[in-house]
Amino acid sequence: MSDLPRKAVTRTAKLAALPLGFAGRATWGLGKRIGGKSAELVAREVQQRTADQLFKTLGELKGGAMKLGQALSVFESALPEEVAGPYRAALTKLQEAAPPLPARTVHEVLATRIGEDWREYFLEFEDAPAAAASIGQVHRAVWHDGREVAVKVQYPGAGEALLSDLAQLSRFARLLGPLVPGMDIKPLIKELRNRVSEELDYELEARAQQEHAAEFEDDPDVVIPQVVHQSDQVLVTEWIDGIPLSEVIAEGTAEQRDRAGQLLARFLFSGPARTGLLHADPHPGNFRLLPPVAERAEQAEEDGGSIRSWRLGVLDFGTVDRLPGGLPRNIGDSLRLTLEGDAAGVYGLLREEGFVKDSIDLDPDAVLGYLLPIIEPTRVEEFTFSRGWIREQAARIADPRSPAHQLGRQLNLPPSYVLIHRVTLSTIGVLCQLGATVRLRDELEAWLPGFLAEDTADTEDTDTDTEVEGTEHSEEEGEQEGEPVQA
Repeated sequence: MSDLPRKAVTRTAKLAALPLGFAGRATWGLGKRIGGKSAELVAREVQQRTADQLFKTLGELKGGAMKLGQALSVFESALPEEVAGPYRAALTKLQEAAPPLPARTVHEVLATRIGEDWREYFLEFEDAPAAAASIGQVHRAVWHDGREVAVKVQYPGAGEALLSDLAQLSRFARLLGPLVPGMDIKPLIKELRNRVSEELDYELEARAQQEHAAEFEDDPDVVIPQVVHQSDQVLVTEWIDGIPLSEVIAEGTAEQRDRAGQLLARFLFSGPARTGLLHADPHPGNFRLLPPVAERAEQAEEDGGSIRSWRLGVLDFGTVDRLPGGLPRNIGDSLRLTLEGDAAGVYGLLREEGFVKDSIDLDPDAVLGYLLPIIEPTRVEEFTFSRGWIREQAARIADPRSPAHQLGRQLNLPPSYVLIHRVTLSTIGVLCQLGATVRLRDELEAWLPGFLAEDTADTEDTDTDTEVEGTEHSEEEGEQEGEPVQA
C-alpha cells in the first residue's frame, strides 16, 4: 500500500551509505588535490556533495532519518561558517519539505481511516501536498462547511520506519559526528526514540493542539489552528497562511526577524505556564509569521505600519512535554541566583535536582563561571542572538582542552529535564538563525517561576517541592542518572 521504503534491510543500506559516502568523497577530494585543485575549492565541492546526499537520503526515507535531519537543522547556526555554509541549504529544506508520497497512497489512507466516502467531507482537496514531514504530509483542502483546512496524513508504516531508522542511526551515531562537530548525536537519537509512540498518536496530538487553541484563542500575538477532525492516521485542522519562519530566516527584514524571535521566546515560556504543555518540536517549519487581523492592521497603519502587530502561527503538536505546574521553578531560581552571583546557592540547587551527582564534588565558582556566558541573553534588557555568539559558546564547551568542556562532562542531565533542555537549545538555535534582537528578560519575568525574587517570597509559606513531574518517557525508562549535560 505504501511507497515509503519500509524494509529494514533497504533502509539500513541507505542509512549506512551516509558515512560511507562521506569517506568516499574525502578520498575523491584527496585525488582532486593531487590533481592540482586547491584545497579550499575541493573542500567546498566535497561538502556540497555531502549536503546533497544528506538531504536526498534523509528526505526520501522520511521516518526517523528525516526526524534526525530536522533536529540537526536547528543547530547549524553553531557550526563554523566554512562547515555550515554547504549544509545550511540542504538541512533547512528538511524544515519545510521532502519528496512526497503519490496521491494514490494518500487516497488509500483517507479511504481506510475516514471511509470510502471521504471526499464527501471536503468541498475541495489538493492532491499535491503543501508540506511533507518526517511521519506525514499535509494537504490543503476545503472542509464541507467552507473552512480552509490542513489535512495531515500519516505515512503507512511510519512507526516501523521510525524505530528502524533510529535503531540503525544509533549504531553508527559516532560516524555522523561530522554533521555537527562537537555534538554528541547518540543521546539526541535516544531521546527521539523515546517520543515515537506519542508522535504517532494523532489523538494525543489533537488533544494537545485543542488545549493550546482554547488557551490562545483570543491571544493577540499567538495563533493556534483549531482541530476540525481527527481519526487514526488523519488529522484535520484549520489552515493558516503566513510567512514560514525558514523564509523569514532567509530573506526577512530585520523587523520581521526581531518580531518572530520575540514571539518565539514568548511562546516557549508562556505555553507551559498557560497550558501545562511544552511544544517540543521548535524547528522553523512549525512556525509562521502572520500579518495582523483587520482591526489591528488599521491600528498598525496609524502607528506607521508597525511590525509589532504581526503574530506567530504555531503548528504540529505531535511532540509535547507534559508539565502540569509549568516550567520547573528550579530553572527560574537557578537563573536568578546565577545572575546574582550566588555560586553556593546555584551549586546547591543543581546538586539538589541531580545536575551534580552525589559522587562528584565541583568548585561552585567554576560552575558559576561555566553558566554565566550561556545565560548572557538574560543579563541585559535586550540581546541580539547571532551565529557568531552561539559558535563561541559551542566552541568553548566542545573543545576538549577547555576547562568548560571538562566541567560540563561532570554535570548530569536528569531524565525529566532532557526534553526541556533540547527544546531550549533548539529555540536558541532558531533565534540565532533569525539573528533576532529579543527582550528575553521580559518573557522570563512574565512567565518563568522563580526568576524574580518576589516569586520566591510569595511561595515561602507554601509547598515548594519543585520536583519535575517528568515526561512519560522518563518514567518508562526508569533512569536516575540521566545524560551528560553536553549531550
